[in-house]
Amino acid sequence: MATIPGGPCAASLRRALGAVSACALLCLSSFPLPARAAAGDTLAAVKSRGNLRCGVADNSVGFATKDSAGRWSGLDVDFCRALAATVLGDAGKVTFVPLRTSERFPALQARTIDLLVRQSTWTLLREGNLKVLFAGVLLYDSQGFLVSANSRIKTPAQLKDSTVCVLKGTTSGQNLTDYSVAYALNIKPLITESIDESLKALVANRCQALSSDFSTLAGLRLQAPGGADAYVILPERISKEPLGPAVRAGDDDWFTLVRWVLFALIGAEEAGITRENVDRRATEAWAQRIMGRSEHFGQALGVDDDWVLWIVRSVGNYGEIYERNLGSNSPLKIERGLNRLWSDGGLMYSPPFR
Repeated sequence: MATIPGGPCAASLRRALGAVSACALLCLSSFPLPARAAAGDTLAAVKSRGNLRCGVADNSVGFATKDSAGRWSGLDVDFCRALAATVLGDAGKVTFVPLRTSERFPALQARTIDLLVRQSTWTLLREGNLKVLFAGVLLYDSQGFLVSANSRIKTPAQLKDSTVCVLKGTTSGQNLTDYSVAYALNIKPLITESIDESLKALVANRCQALSSDFSTLAGLRLQAPGGADAYVILPERISKEPLGPAVRAGDDDWFTLVRWVLFALIGAEEAGITRENVDRRATEAWAQRIMGRSEHFGQALGVDDDWVLWIVRSVGNYGEIYERNLGSNSPLKIERGLNRLWSDGGLMYSPPFR
């Protein structure tokens, strides 16, 4: 900015410019600023309500299913319980809101849920256009193909000129189109409203394959007529699908808390803190720092300093949650692969708790 020189006219000029600036500021203040969630808005609402509203799948093996007694289970369900334990000190204070694929982001934007954990892929346009933020990666997944075990199809290249079922409102459709174009396969997508409809179409031979996330395909095999042996998941993968919890943009405190709940699950596994030993480990000075009891990490996040203790006591660490819902202790038996800790050749890594 140029400096106004001195002289007999300088004072008058400065007074005139000052008046103009004041007028400009007054005019600007009359225009409304873009709406933005107040800091801590969602956290305060959950505490006041005494309940966390969590958007999950309506029925997805390994992620969110409800038994005959009405009890929910799954990877996404356990993450919701971990967050409830953090905020409310009780993993049971969750209302699970089952959502179809097309309903998930509108429900988050409409504030009918506080958190979306519904096998949702973290993408640029979802953050840029839908104004949501992904707090991290809960599961590194990838897209594949499910075919009949009696089919001639052994590789995706053999799907040339075939019809493939994909679910509406997911990344699977565009991935399938891109793959078809890249390899000149002329695949014709059959768009369905639900994953169950996709499976029925595959069984009825209205499509020769079903394309979705590998974890979803593994669950569908168990539900398919004839059992898991009647269908095969082809070994090739055609995309990266990082699945994670999503929150509304603009509420930084809530975003930070959700992200560090995910890191707490991973960090607990890194430190060897499990559901079985957490109470004993909580007396160790080193573990107390990791769990935030001596460093008062909870105060920085707006929750109790025992938040990590409550998380692990309620649902275990990340490895326990994975194995229980998707891995060796589950019907799906999915190898952890990229979801192993970084120290074991995977991608799961927590920033330092300090």
